[in-house]
Amino acid sequence: MTLDEVRSLGSAIDREISKAVVGQADAVRLLTIALFSAGHVLLEGPPGTAKTLLAQSFARTLGLDFGRIQFTPDLMPGDIIGSNLFNFQTSQFALTRGPVFCELLLADEINRTPPKTQAALLEAMQERRITIDGRTEQLSDRFTVVATQNPIEQQGVYPLPEAQLDRFLFKIAIGWPDLDAERAIVAQYGTRTGTPAPQDSGVEQVADAGAIAAAIDAVGQVRLVDEVIDYIVRLIRATREHGDLSSGASPRAASALAAAARAGAALDGRDYVLPDDVKALVPALLRHRLILSPSAEIDGRRIDDVVAGLIASVEAPR
Repeated sequence: MTLDEVRSLGSAIDREISKAVVGQADAVRLLTIALFSAGHVLLEGPPGTAKTLLAQSFARTLGLDFGRIQFTPDLMPGDIIGSNLFNFQTSQFALTRGPVFCELLLADEINRTPPKTQAALLEAMQERRITIDGRTEQLSDRFTVVATQNPIEQQGVYPLPEAQLDRFLFKIAIGWPDLDAERAIVAQYGTRTGTPAPQDSGVEQVADAGAIAAAIDAVGQVRLVDEVIDYIVRLIRATREHGDLSSGASPRAASALAAAARAGAALDGRDYVLPDDVKALVPALLRHRLILSPSAEIDGRRIDDVVAGLIASVEAPR
């Protein structure tokens, strides 16, 4: 697949999803970048902002095997990865696979389940495999987690540990739609209640496993010059020295930023990464990896403001 074809594929994905999801072009682009760079995504936004519909439409557009888990306080690790159950007919244990065995997993309201259950996804997200009773089961190479969480409620939720947050490539903030977008939503969905289905809006598949693999191969050919690598490293290292932050980003974040910038350049039809490709992805890549210092929290500082200051203070190559 050529880079022009990658750009055309990205446009087709956006066009199909926009049939069902109104006003989320930036989120669609970040989801596509995550898929092409083997990353996972955390969607954070208030209820009713089409987070679930976005994940469903994305899976349908790309022909991905879709799985969904509604995270609740009583969910157990075995409910996610599966377990070995005894079959009385054969007198043997048989593996009952959990919903994690899919290509795109929607972890809905992931912060509503205790850390013990959240941890069941750690191996799957990092290594795309799971271990049950000492036996390793491989997941799809395209396995992607799209998790959602509600930032408003503070009761009955369990914050995700830093180790798990670091496994998400992006944290996408889903906000309220603007006036025109909300009018379009009401005009399209105001005739019925309940969760709409992507197919009801005419969302069609525009790619398959072969096309996704070809696009990923094309992304791997995008050039990353030494000056841009140095810029990425300086950005990440600056988070560890900032006075408003008690914890900065890891080397994994630097590698992830480089991979995502390659995918972003490919979606624009270029075979080289620009500093602007990096800048555009830094907020979504860092906002869940950084921890404010106590004094910054008291002063009411926001992570996104700190990240914007970092981008402005670290000189980009010309």
